[in-house]
Amino acid sequence: MEETISKHSLAHPKEKRVDCEMREMNCHLCINAKEKPHVCEVCGKAFAQRSNMVRHLRTHTKEKSYICEVCGKAFAERGNLTVHLGIHRNEKPYVCEVCCKAFTHICNLKTHLRTHTKETPYVCEVCGIAFSERGSLAKHLRTHTNEKPYFCEVCGKAFSERGNMVRHLRTHTKEKPFSCDVCGKVFAQICHLKRHFRTHTK
Repeated sequence: MEETISKHSLAHPKEKRVDCEMREMNCHLCINAKEKPHVCEVCGKAFAQRSNMVRHLRTHTKEKSYICEVCGKAFAERGNLTVHLGIHRNEKPYVCEVCCKAFTHICNLKTHLRTHTKETPYVCEVCGIAFSERGSLAKHLRTHTNEKPYFCEVCGKAFSERGNMVRHLRTHTKEKPFSCDVCGKVFAQICHLKRHFRTHTK
């Protein structure tokens, strides 16, 4: 610990090294003693380090000061921006050891691994059906609650799944984003494109 503090303090001018060493030591002592002197004024959550408390505060203020120069998407934390930039660079550093499929985010790799392990950790408390993804469980729960949180902005029709709402919107916009690679015919829904494609493969 002393060696780490000493190396860090050398980066500062001589007159600031003592203050820096004291701050580093105090921070280290707080973590070891499990003290959390930095308290969020909004929700009361406590932190051992001030930097973690400042980062947490952004969840209340919705401040997103880190902006992607490529697409303009904003993030509350620099680390999230760094991960996001990997999408534009097509970086996929997280590789499945079973099938070698690569992913941009580690969370996507963890979800993918369950296709190999058949792990289903998310269980419905109503009927007991288990799912490999949290999102799939949330979607399933709406079959019990009949909740329909997605609304069509044109006619007000409600849907339990966002995908169904997006598909419905195309009945208003007449958008047809799915095109046949063989003849160029376009469709509003991918299932219609798949059905059409069979006319070429017969």
